[in-house]
Amino acid sequence: MGIIAWILIGLLAGFIAKALMPGKDPGGVIITMLIGIAGGLLGGWLGKVLFGVDSIDGFFDLSTWIAAIAGSVILLAVYRLVTGNRHHHRHA
Repeated sequence: MGIIAWILIGLLAGFIAKALMPGKDPGGVIITMLIGIAGGLLGGWLGKVLFGVDSIDGFFDLSTWIAAIAGSVILLAVYRLVTGNRHHHRHA
């Protein structure tokens, strides 16, 4: 897949991850989209490493989308843990 396809998958995966994990993020829409793009890449890599599957088969393959969304959810959770703790210390 080309870089444009990965950006599109990442943007949509970030949006879906945000819908699955609602709440206030200390970033904005841009940060969520970037997390989605990185999450898509992370999900594809984890699918290969952990399960030995090629989760980057194509734009319309379900495994590609599951991997991208899972990676995005993981990164969004980590992002919230890291930035959420810093955010609370500033106002304390």
